[in-house]
Amino acid sequence: MKWLKRIAAALALLVLVLAVVLVIGARRGENPVGQQVARVETPDGPVAVAIWYPTTARAWPTTLIGAQLLEVAKDGPVKGDGLPLVVLSHGNSGAAFSHTDLALALASAGYVVMAPTHAGDNYADTSRQGSPALFSQRAAQLRATVDFALEGWKDAGRIDATRVGAFGFSAGGFTVLTLAGGHPDMAAIPTHCQQSPEFICDVLRATKSPLVDGPDGAGDFLPDPRLRAAVVAAPGLGFTFANGGLADVAIPVQVWSGEKDEAVPYETNAAVVEHELAGRAESHRIAGAGHLSFLPPCGLIGPPALCRDGEGFDRAAAHEAMNASVLAFFEKAMPKGGVR
Repeated sequence: MKWLKRIAAALALLVLVLAVVLVIGARRGENPVGQQVARVETPDGPVAVAIWYPTTARAWPTTLIGAQLLEVAKDGPVKGDGLPLVVLSHGNSGAAFSHTDLALALASAGYVVMAPTHAGDNYADTSRQGSPALFSQRAAQLRATVDFALEGWKDAGRIDATRVGAFGFSAGGFTVLTLAGGHPDMAAIPTHCQQSPEFICDVLRATKSPLVDGPDGAGDFLPDPRLRAAVVAAPGLGFTFANGGLADVAIPVQVWSGEKDEAVPYETNAAVVEHELAGRAESHRIAGAGHLSFLPPCGLIGPPALCRDGEGFDRAAAHEAMNASVLAFFEKAMPKGGVR
């Protein structure tokens, strides 16, 4: 029996040590950040939306995302008025919590941040990935999130409706560009996937999406005139904007790409976006970054497929620099008073 007690004591000590490490390594903002989760109705059904914002309450390391604790004040009161809003759109099979480090950085600086978990295209539910309307539905869900923030949220009155921005990663980057005024040519997908196949082509084939054969059923992509600035990281389906697809984008856009991104090649995606914006984009290319390097630094334990970077690449340092640059971009593009 002694050895059982010793094993139990050792396990208890291990759990305690892990708990201490998690608390010490909790992801937090410089200033207290509140967090809520809301259910938002969209034209295609409800979506869960995570919300971060400045708060007067004390933040605690209480929210566990994977193996990473977030130090937040759950349902704490909102601090301030005239707050800018940024909505986040995750990539295929992601979630509202896919960019928590950026969300915390923005909320800590005084922003309200809202991120939907795109219905049927998230880590727990991929049921819509084979639908030709997947991407237009994602856009509608992000637009509905803006609607909720400005009209349905209980603290909507604290948001400055003239200072609305958006951030999108991968498929989320495509989503944001359509709201910013981009007109994608979905008929370009079959030819592109035959001539220059890339990861998105594999995904569409694997899900038996009709888009590999043509644009029927892709739906409509409507701009959202409330957007004042957009940031896109490793934007997917960039090739669909070739030949004038971004001509109607009139807001400032910041574009990020990874030097070693093989999933979403620079030449057929971010480079196309930069070219079509004709010098109107602020471009950044991160040395050594792969596609998933744009996801937050992993905690104590993380899935190798999501956490592995190239040798010598410091994801934490890259995100610290990127988040500061994204914040500076939004501050410049959406100043108080509406003068840029």
